[in-house]
Amino acid sequence: MTITAFLDIHVKSELLGEAPAVLRDTLADTRTFDGCLGVDVLIDTADPTHFVLLEKWATLAHDAAYREWRAGPGKSPLGTILAGVPVLTKFETAADI
Repeated sequence: MTITAFLDIHVKSELLGEAPAVLRDTLADTRTFDGCLGVDVLIDTADPTHFVLLEKWATLAHDAAYREWRAGPGKSPLGTILAGVPVLTKFETAADI
């Protein structure tokens, strides 16, 4: 079943200028990870330091493998620009509604 993940992040205002490059580099690996169906970056119109990464995964297992990889050898510099703890929320696609 397809998974949609929302990663809600806030970037340190003093590092906002670095955010596009860090996100671009980080998401290049994400987008080529097995099972990734795509990633969109959303920027809050009222707060330019607030981003939501909208990720689509083929299955929950693909998403789990990606999260495990990011926690280990795939660690990215994204954490260096964050103003707080990211919030990850995952949703299954409801096929029968």
